This record gives sequence, C-alpha cells and structure tokens, in this order.
Amino acid sequence: MKRATTRQNGGAKLSVGQPLAIGASQALSSSRSADVPPKAAKATRAAVAGAVIGSAALRQEAGGPARESGASSAGATDAAALAAEMKWLSAVIDQRIRAFFGSGDGRVSWPPAPAVRGDSPYGALLARFAPGDRERLLLALALAPHLAPHVLDGFLLKNENTGRNFTEVGGIKGEAHAGFLPTGQTALFLLGGDDFAARMEVMRLLDPRHTLSAAGPLRLASPVPGEPAWSGPLEFSPSWLRHLLYGEKPGPDLEPMFPAAAVTTALAPDDLVLAPATAAGMAEIRNWARHGPELRRDWGLERHSRPGFCALFHGPPGTGKTLAAALLGRELAVDVYRLDLAAVVSRYVTETEANLRRLFDEAERRDWILLLDEADALFGRRTEVRDAHDRYANVAVAYLLQRVDDYRGIVVVTAQDAANLDDALFRRMDVVVPFPRPDATQRECLWKNVADRRVQLADDVSWSKIAREHELTGGQIAGAFRRACLRAATRDDRRLTREDIVAGIRSERERARPVRSRR
Repeated sequence: MKRATTRQNGGAKLSVGQPLAIGASQALSSSRSADVPPKAAKATRAAVAGAVIGSAALRQEAGGPARESGASSAGATDAAALAAEMKWLSAVIDQRIRAFFGSGDGRVSWPPAPAVRGDSPYGALLARFAPGDRERLLLALALAPHLAPHVLDGFLLKNENTGRNFTEVGGIKGEAHAGFLPTGQTALFLLGGDDFAARMEVMRLLDPRHTLSAAGPLRLASPVPGEPAWSGPLEFSPSWLRHLLYGEKPGPDLEPMFPAAAVTTALAPDDLVLAPATAAGMAEIRNWARHGPELRRDWGLERHSRPGFCALFHGPPGTGKTLAAALLGRELAVDVYRLDLAAVVSRYVTETEANLRRLFDEAERRDWILLLDEADALFGRRTEVRDAHDRYANVAVAYLLQRVDDYRGIVVVTAQDAANLDDALFRRMDVVVPFPRPDATQRECLWKNVADRRVQLADDVSWSKIAREHELTGGQIAGAFRRACLRAATRDDRRLTREDIVAGIRSERERARPVRSRR
C-alpha cells in the first residue's frame, strides 16, 4: 500500500508521495519573481524541500534489496550497482531541491558516487567512458525512468499559482507513463541549479559530439520545432539498456526507415584473396585510418586536405569489393554501413537531401565507414539538363558529393565500371583500388578457402586444374561450390566429385547470364 505523510511547514500543506501543491499565497513562481515576499518564498522553498526529502526517506524505508531467486552472480552484481546508482541519484535530487527551494544559499554538497565493480555491465560501461560525476549523473538521470521511476517523483512539484509544474525542473509526461520523464532542462536544473556557468558546462556535456552521446548511451532528443533546445527528452539508448539488462552487444538505435544498413561478414581476412595492386590500396586506407589524424594535427596537413578519406573500389561483380569494406571495418574496429539507394532517392530533391543529411550526420556522429555500394547509378555522369527532372537529379548528386567531401571518416565507393563515374567524384578520391578478376593462382586459393574441411573430396577433384579451366570471380566460386554441395547432398553423398563441381559452375554461370542472352 502506498504510504503518504502530510507535513505542515510555513503554512504550506504538502502531501508526500503525491504531486506537491503549494498554496497561492506562498507559491514560488516559475521565474521566482519579486511578487512573492522573500519570507514567504523562503518558507515555501523550505516546505517543498522538507516534503521531498521526507518522500525520499519513506521510499528508502519501504524499499529494500531485490530478492531474485536463482539470479546469477553477474546479474546480482549489476543489480546491486544499478540500485546503488539510483540511490545516489535520489540523494542528489534531494540535495538540489533542498538547495534550490530551501532557505539556504543554493549551494549543493553532493554525496560521493558509489563504487562500481568492473565485472558488471554497468561497471564496464563506466570503465569504457570514464565519466566524471556530472556525466555519471546524466547517465543515471536518463536510466531512472526505466529502472526506478519513483526516484524522479521529487521533480513533480506543482505550483498552484500557475497551475503547472515549476519551469525550472523541466520534464514531460509520457502518453502511457504516469511518472516524470526528464528533459535537457531537468539535467540543467539538477547539475546547475541557477548557476549559469554550471548550466553552460552541462550544455557542453549534452552536446551530441560528446563521447557519451557520440559513442555511448546518452541521447538528448530533438525538441518540438520552435521550442527551446533543452526541452527535448533526455534518453538512454535502447540498445545500451538491453546491454545492461540482457548482455546484448550495444549498437546504434536507428529508426525503421533509416537509409543505411550494417554490413557484416562471417569470413576471415584470409578468405579475401587480393591482387598485389589491390592489397597495396587497402594498406593505404589502413595507414590513413591509423595515422591520418596525427598527420592533420601535427604535420600541418589540416589546412590543405579534406578531413576524411575517400576510396573507390572498382571491378566486376563478385570480386570482393563489399567484402573488403566489411573486413576493413572489422580490422579497424569501426562499423560499416551501406547506403540504401531506395531509401535515399526521392522524386523530390528536398527529400533526397534530407535523407542524405540524416545519413551523413549519423555516420559522422558514430564514426562509421560509409559504403556507397554499386554507385554506378548514383554517381553516373551528370546529364545535360533537358527538363526539371534532370536539373533536380544533378542537384541531388551535387549535394551528395559535397557531403562526401566534408565527411570526417572513411567513405568507400564501389562501382563496376569506373569509366562511367562522374569526374567530380574522381577528384574526391584519395585512392582508387582495382578489384580485377582473379588469375588462376588466386582462383585456386579461393577454391581451397571455400572448401570446408568437413567436405570430402573425390580423387578426381584437383583445385589447380579446375582453377585453370574455369575463369570465375570469388563470388561465382562461392556460389558454384554451394550448388555442387547441394547436388551431392541430394543423392545422400558427403563426397564431392569433379562432376558435381563442374555442374555447379555451369549452374552458376547460367544464373549470372543476362536474361536477354537466354532468349
């Protein structure tokens, strides 16, 4: 049963455990204006502070350690860490309300942050980003609606003089959630009070380029158009929340229609067989990723070069262009995202630009390798303007080239025929990497890589002979081998024969042959 206590302080009657209502004669206005007599204002602030602090004491008394039978030691460790973090946040909220609405000088003496063991997911998060107390309180504030929403009840201070909550504390109400949802203004109030210098420091912590937002779980959502910048909800990333609760690997929280998708692979670097010129181009990209920032910063190249690095991978289908980009991202520990042309291009140029802006802004914030795959259609030579459609298409391409030029990370553009690409794109390329069809020696390596050790080979199978006789790309070799295995499995035979492989090659070539040539 919910406990409630009524306190009498300075003539104001406040119910603990309920939204606090302050009498009109003693109301503290949202601007704390001079219309309220100083003595009455002090009495009102003391009443608010006393009621909220009493509410926290009742919550602590009614609460207690969670008792989850059968919980793992790791889960228990993280539960204890998160419970301690919420208790610390509650104490800081009480201190802020006591200082702001009380009769003191407004100074806050925060209790020390609790120690967190590094073997819990939350402890690992803190170890990774090494936040100070202010950043850590922002994380706790964003987490509270998910883990301990009652901790934020202290912010439900209703001013009967205005008929609404106090402006200073910010916050919003959700559609289904009945409790308090913090906003950027709530963070400014909690960490800064009415100290403008402290509030400006909190604003810097909430910048989307700050590490906690750019690579971590903190989010300050966009406000309603036309409303103050700090009125947007303060959110904890859903993927990071799942990481804390279920151990899932955190990733970006992308909306369903986001115009890019992650590129991953289960293959290893040894599965990618490259020509010498291709390997040299890939090495140049890796070298820039490791030394580029130092060159720009310490060697004076910042004034004379673009902030990022652009690479063009060109060659026939199946030669490993997309796979090379995915493996590059794995080696550099950077996510690779591929541009979805269908989600980007619109018949309305303004929508196309908006889609591209969303993509590049998110990619730069996350430090992705951005893959513009099969760019022949997107970056084809700009057409002579004959009508409005041509003009808008050229404007969209120009905008995309501008964003590629300004991107601070790595952009990989893949194309089948480099000769068909716009000249303006070539001027932006730092390295052009050819992906030719493999020669016989490389094809033999590809056949050996794709053949699992568990597959038994008949005596008539010679990879070197098959590689010399059949000119295939790496993608075609993988497809042909899969078809050959299916043919053997259909006759309940784990042994792969030369006939199976030749049939698989024939089937793969038929599949890849243009429909026009089959007629």
